[in-house]
Amino acid sequence: MEETISLKDLLGTVKKRMSLILAITLTAVMVSSIVSFFVLTPVYQASTQILVSQKKNDQASVYNPSEVQTNLQLINTYNVIIKSPVVLEQVIKNMKLKLTVEELNEKIIVGSEKDSQVVNISVKDEDAKQAAAIANTIAEVFKEKIVEIMSIDNVSILAKASVVDGQSPVAPRPFMNIAIALIVGLMGGVGLAFLLDYMDNTVKNEQDVEKVLGLPVLGAISIIEDSKMEEMKTRRTAQKTRRGESIGS
Repeated sequence: MEETISLKDLLGTVKKRMSLILAITLTAVMVSSIVSFFVLTPVYQASTQILVSQKKNDQASVYNPSEVQTNLQLINTYNVIIKSPVVLEQVIKNMKLKLTVEELNEKIIVGSEKDSQVVNISVKDEDAKQAAAIANTIAEVFKEKIVEIMSIDNVSILAKASVVDGQSPVAPRPFMNIAIALIVGLMGGVGLAFLLDYMDNTVKNEQDVEKVLGLPVLGAISIIEDSKMEEMKTRRTAQKTRRGESIGS
């Protein structure tokens, strides 16, 4: 016999397991809140910008389209050089950082907008001032090293990284984490409720008997609680007493 599940059955399962669903959801939210606010260390980000342009002494070619196109093609190369060991080792040496090149590399994000001669250097660190200092040092070291590496002096620092009072961390994002935990907890609770209901093979009512045996139910024996039995006996006794009084009168 083909078994079908109706929307009413699904809603019934959710209602029956509502306490379990709420418990899992609240647990997920509480764990996410504790981890986001008390366990994870805030991470700050600071950014600086460098401009790839023509040589400062070459005023005649400032607006030369071919020179601009050449600089745009060089930007991809510059992005790689900025995160290269030759630059990062000098940054570590200048700032006396207790980091390896690989560790410093993981903190740096280099990118540029399409068809733009501006390169953004972003640094993430647990200390906002440290992040700004590293970003500015990278820009200065790169500006010096690019002359030695490619014999080109076409880089200038457009904007230095700075620390703003009350600067918010970029990670973690507690409210975002809580929202995700709420959704995941709710989905997990509902999924577990359906799984438990699917694995529950016990017979609870006449409908379950029909599903298991495939036979119609002709009758059912109701369960009467002891308190109701006592109440029924009291009513019957009262009724008999009233009948006896009415016959005697």
